[in-house]
Amino acid sequence: MKKVLALHLLLAGLILLVGCQIPRQSSAPRFDPRATGTFSNAVAGLVPAQPLDAALLAAPQEHFRLGPGDELQIEVIDQLATRSDVTVGPDGKIYFYLLPGIDVWGMTLAETKRALEKDLEKYIAGPQVAISLRAVGSKQIWVLGAVAHPGVYPAPAPMTLLEAMALAGGTRNAVAGTTTVDMADLRHAFVVRNGNALPVDFQRLLEQGDMSQNIYLQSGDFVYVPSGAAREIYLFGAVRMPRAIALSETPTLVAAITAGGGPLRDAYLSQVAIVRGSLTHPEMAVVNYRDILEGRAGDIPLEPRDIIFVPNSPYRFLRNYVDAVINTFVFSAAANEGAAAFGGTPAGVGVSVGNR
Repeated sequence: MKKVLALHLLLAGLILLVGCQIPRQSSAPRFDPRATGTFSNAVAGLVPAQPLDAALLAAPQEHFRLGPGDELQIEVIDQLATRSDVTVGPDGKIYFYLLPGIDVWGMTLAETKRALEKDLEKYIAGPQVAISLRAVGSKQIWVLGAVAHPGVYPAPAPMTLLEAMALAGGTRNAVAGTTTVDMADLRHAFVVRNGNALPVDFQRLLEQGDMSQNIYLQSGDFVYVPSGAAREIYLFGAVRMPRAIALSETPTLVAAITAGGGPLRDAYLSQVAIVRGSLTHPEMAVVNYRDILEGRAGDIPLEPRDIIFVPNSPYRFLRNYVDAVINTFVFSAAANEGAAAFGGTPAGVGVSVGNR
């Protein structure tokens, strides 16, 4: 086997310019991963972290708005017989006393109170309504993975990431002899909002107490902490079976892609990406996989939790490429973990990428 052809890094001037173009393979800086055993010596491969939007750290100012599944207690003051517990239906309506269904979806409690009093005037002179929120079913936050109590939690009020982690009992621990071992992989933990990963550094927040990472969560946010005990490689993109692959004794790039059924016909093999390290501070390299297959370069050894991505077409800009890789990983992990939480069957996810 020829001497290992070092990984072709995307980033010839990244430290100076985040949005630089990916250099041509012939001029890309090189390093030997088998000699170093790690990406850490490949400074040019370090991708600067995405800045965290300051708005994510501000508490939402909006009042709670009702939605399907929310439970209310309503009564007309001084008429105890009218007291009743009602639930906002799937259509967003509530049914109280003699009134027909009233659409309260998106209303605050104060707005709902006024709507009820207005409609009750047809039956009662000067009605005054008391209304309270008994339970929240419309606004939820998912906290899954290596936490003590994974589940879906109601969010009746603004909640920070630390508060959500506390609700879930914190990260999962194991006792090894007399030592408590953290079983969570904070480097690959993430928050998904509206289909996109937020650049939150769980290590800085949970290990260093850096409150600049303690964002406010929104209804529908998905918080996931992978297990640190899992020895897997994540394979995505233009392969036949994108999925997590159990680490073998001698994991290599060829073995991983072969375990995924091999590349698809239209895969762009000249820019296969390897992402290592945390999701917020990833180290990324590009390999000409065709050179490896044709014997012009040696195979590449992998490490646990490496992310391998086979694109359909070339990427010109590193920031776009690394974002595509990480978002694909995040989307797949969230979809699989969410399906497993409800007894579904996890499935690998391959997302096409384009020239950007």
